[in-house]
Amino acid sequence: MDNNITFKDIKKSNYSSIYHLIYQNERLSKQEIANQLHLSLPTVTQNLVRLEEKKLIEKSGQFESSVGRRAVAYAICPQARVSIGVEILKKTICILAIDLLGVPFKKTKLSIEYSNVDSYFEDVSHAVEDFISSLDVEKEQVLGIGFAVQALTSTDGQSITYGKILNCTGLDIQVFSQYLDYPCVFFHDAKCAATTELWIGNDIGDIVYLSIGTHLGGALIINNQIYMGKEGHSGTVEHMTVDPHGSPCYCGKKGCMETFCSISALLEENESLEFFFQELRSGTSSYVKRWDSFLDNLAFSINNIHLVINREFILGGHISPYLTEKDIEFLHKKVYDKTAFPNNEPFIHISRSPKNGVPIGAAIPFIQSFLNEI
Repeated sequence: MDNNITFKDIKKSNYSSIYHLIYQNERLSKQEIANQLHLSLPTVTQNLVRLEEKKLIEKSGQFESSVGRRAVAYAICPQARVSIGVEILKKTICILAIDLLGVPFKKTKLSIEYSNVDSYFEDVSHAVEDFISSLDVEKEQVLGIGFAVQALTSTDGQSITYGKILNCTGLDIQVFSQYLDYPCVFFHDAKCAATTELWIGNDIGDIVYLSIGTHLGGALIINNQIYMGKEGHSGTVEHMTVDPHGSPCYCGKKGCMETFCSISALLEENESLEFFFQELRSGTSSYVKRWDSFLDNLAFSINNIHLVINREFILGGHISPYLTEKDIEFLHKKVYDKTAFPNNEPFIHISRSPKNGVPIGAAIPFIQSFLNEI
């Protein structure tokens, strides 16, 4: 036994182990906890009392029993702590609250056009404060607020290092935190979507994640962790050059993957995704041709990335709810036609994350930190 381990460490370890075991299971009895963790019943009882006093767990009915007294079931209190995610877009913001299980329980969307001025930051902050006030929680239960932006951020999330879409390079989190008495952090929106994907399926391993929204975003996941790289821009495949003579990209270069594989590249002006896919599924020839061209460009780009990083791909973002397995089969065929190493094994998958994957992913890190500290 390590002589540096104290009785206090053991008590904390037991407390943590019991909470996490209950967290990982819907409901558990005292005896089941003792059996699985090889702890005495008095030790389990003492820790359950502490967890109940802190309102982290609660009694949740009883288990059925054919003999003797029915055992009390214990479950976590999902809203013992909550976290807030805010997705900032050019014309709207989406504010969302999740519980300790990462489940969203309240959301609002507001039309607030982005502007790099104090009044905008104040208006958004007040909207977030009003949203939190509408929740049935105490201030101490709110772990923090994650702001998802279409921009690269510093490793500590305190500033924006590259934000050409919103013209917000150099922005400091202080613009929001001066109005909000909670921990506040910036997150890159594509990394947020990838974070949600990881939360839902923690067995992902190594994946290239493409978030296909109004703008394209990417994330590289290695060993179930988002790999940021030395300067924080690993996975930003949206600025990989597809055609050096192509259309201008917002980054100032020409022919980036963004200009071929984003929703902005797919849709015409004032056209919605819903309308596009209605026409596509109805077989309207012009929409079928546009979709074929879009998938051709996407296949070209995926093949290039796949040659460098021979891993699975996940397609997420605003487009993912509209994708079908037939679309993915068609995309695979296009990739196989282009690659030097054709293989019939599928490696491209549709995202499993919910519709609001970006704001959920902006809120998840606070939940993860809290769980890690218990």
